[in-house]
Amino acid sequence: MQEQSFVSIGHKGELGNVMVSPAVIEVIAGIAASEVKGVISMRGGFATGVAEKLGKKAHGKGIKVELTEQGVAIDVFVTVSADCRMPEVAKNVQQNIRQALQTMTALATKEINVHIVGIQLEQKADTVE
Repeated sequence: MQEQSFVSIGHKGELGNVMVSPAVIEVIAGIAASEVKGVISMRGGFATGVAEKLGKKAHGKGIKVELTEQGVAIDVFVTVSADCRMPEVAKNVQQNIRQALQTMTALATKEINVHIVGIQLEQKADTVE
């Protein structure tokens, strides 16, 4: 399968094409997913962890974008709160990403797969009396 490096949005105008990098789609999807109530964090690799410790935000962390002939396929890897309803959070992540991509790029998504890779248990603060 030939991998595309950019996706075209809209039609070719008099001035030329408008192309969007998959990295931009990752950032949009990452921000949209992290806005959903119940999502604690996005999964990232070693390099993103180091970059974040150095002060660089990795908004595309935990997002995998695949450009296919049928459309854009997105995989989202999240850690959720233990007190949330996981199916509801996953559905809200899908809807928020789909809406953000449609609003900002007019791209239609083929699929948005949510992978819950962790649960954050609430930490109780020990009080000393």
